[in-house]
Amino acid sequence: MNITRFAQRFSLLTLLVTAPIASLSAAQAVPAPPQLAAKSYVLMDALSGQVLLENNGDQRLPPASLTKLMTAYIATLEIRSGKIGEEDLVPVSEHAWRAGGAASGGSTMFLPLNSQVSVSDLLHGIIIQSGNDASIAVAEHISGSEDGFADRMNETAATLGMSGSHFMNATGLPDPEHYSTAHDMATLARAIIYVDPAHYAIYSQKQFLWNNIKQDNRNLLLWRDKTVDGLKTGHTEEAGYCLVASAVRENMRLISVVFGTNSTQARAAETQKLLSYGFRFYENKTFYQKGVELAKVPVWKGLEREVNAGLAQDLTLTVAKGQAKNLQANMTFLPQLVAPIAQGAVIGKVEVSLDGKVIHSSDLVALQAVEEAGFLRRMWDGLRLFFYGLFN
Repeated sequence: MNITRFAQRFSLLTLLVTAPIASLSAAQAVPAPPQLAAKSYVLMDALSGQVLLENNGDQRLPPASLTKLMTAYIATLEIRSGKIGEEDLVPVSEHAWRAGGAASGGSTMFLPLNSQVSVSDLLHGIIIQSGNDASIAVAEHISGSEDGFADRMNETAATLGMSGSHFMNATGLPDPEHYSTAHDMATLARAIIYVDPAHYAIYSQKQFLWNNIKQDNRNLLLWRDKTVDGLKTGHTEEAGYCLVASAVRENMRLISVVFGTNSTQARAAETQKLLSYGFRFYENKTFYQKGVELAKVPVWKGLEREVNAGLAQDLTLTVAKGQAKNLQANMTFLPQLVAPIAQGAVIGKVEVSLDGKVIHSSDLVALQAVEEAGFLRRMWDGLRLFFYGLFN
């Protein structure tokens, strides 16, 4: 065996640590994707983060009230960190009232000037009622000003990898420097779903009653499709009608994003096309779980002669139905692994291929630490490595 480099090829289906999968039928052909009447759209598998379908997914466009996904996300991060409390009372400033209240002509929670409203109620008002006033009030409560909150929004976007987004306000009101992309909004939706599942439940609520004013959630799919449980609509004249939605069927969650449709009905209908296509023709599978040994790799100058290699994260892929059995994986490891090796250190890579094309790559890590050996073993291995290098 070549002890400086080790590679192994295997079928992913042989690596399952969960119950064996029944034999899959021959891979079915995936038909051409639906044609959508939208400027931009993305369909993403939520668990794996794989984009299944897109058109102009990285085009920078005005996001309108989809912006409030970021506003609400930051608010939930603040709650989770203990920096603000759900029952904290937030004053409604003149700016929040004038720029986002009833007199503004935009979507509003109808907050009275100088009133005090709980963070929890404001969060519901942002998500369900799309209240501009609620968004500004929360922004000011967290960062002192809406401008300061916009900086926080951009920092958070950078952390999430939303490279096509830039925010100027907490509401999505038009600004030439305020934009996002369908792909970025899918990324943000994925964070909202998985980082704070408790608050994500708000996105499925169809109505919210506050101060004797009941308003409906504008996401029509909450009424039409019981598998849909979020997320947010948006509309301005410049942006058109936009929608970020998510649905779960048979333990598979998809996220869809559409920008720039021409009506409330159209954004719902185009979103339904995306979701139906994804659920009909794709599936996701966790082929191997994190922390499970995939291979033993030789180690030089260590107390142990081998280290167990595995994955730091579950290996989950989304493929056309019936294609899972055709996946192949190739493991490669760093040459001449020398102790000490820390637990979790990257020691190799696994690449997953379908029909000869790499579709996924993950780091292989050391599943346990390997301490440095004593003097004599280090000297002996050093000599062996020296002579091995001379003849290879």
